[in-house]
Amino acid sequence: MALYEAKLLGYEIASLVTFVPDKPEFLAHPLNFMKYQADALGLPHHTIAVNEPFKASYERAIHSLREEHQTEVLISGDIAEVDGHPNWIKECSKNTGVDVLTPLWQWDRLEILHRLLLYRFRVLFSCVKKPWFTDEWLGMELNMHSLERLCKMNATTGLDICGEQGEYHTLVVDGPPFNKSIEIGGYCKRSKGPVMYIELQELSVKDK
Repeated sequence: MALYEAKLLGYEIASLVTFVPDKPEFLAHPLNFMKYQADALGLPHHTIAVNEPFKASYERAIHSLREEHQTEVLISGDIAEVDGHPNWIKECSKNTGVDVLTPLWQWDRLEILHRLLLYRFRVLFSCVKKPWFTDEWLGMELNMHSLERLCKMNATTGLDICGEQGEYHTLVVDGPPFNKSIEIGGYCKRSKGPVMYIELQELSVKDK
């Protein structure tokens, strides 16, 4: 969504970037799935290692993007502060010469999801957390029906309907900026403490 909004603002998207810590555990957004997204979008995908102390490591990584790939702007999909903390990427970019664009920042949550559906993005729930969700949500598509359920949960539990506080995560498999669509041939449901997630199998891309 942030990528597409940036394109509508006139930005040229040059690549996808993932900052990868040592021994990463990307349960919600597996690294191999991001590579399929890059293929479907027709973009290169840069993975950059980061280590403790993380702030200094991120600063070096962002500086390297400018030096090696002439990156001028990083685009982030952040909507709001999390637990009162300032935006991490903005903080780490301050002294690097790289600007940060957050096209969804402070948008109304319901407006974001309505626009996501209006643009016809195809989005699946990949990771959900107790006590808000049960594993029936895993692999479910974000549509008007599931959005209505999210709104009801917000009214009764205070759930952030965009999952901005980590209540849930999603995978985008198709949408306006995609040249191809991603097909998930199968998955298993897994859990780790309060976190439930899908373990992807049989990924492929197909022409639209």
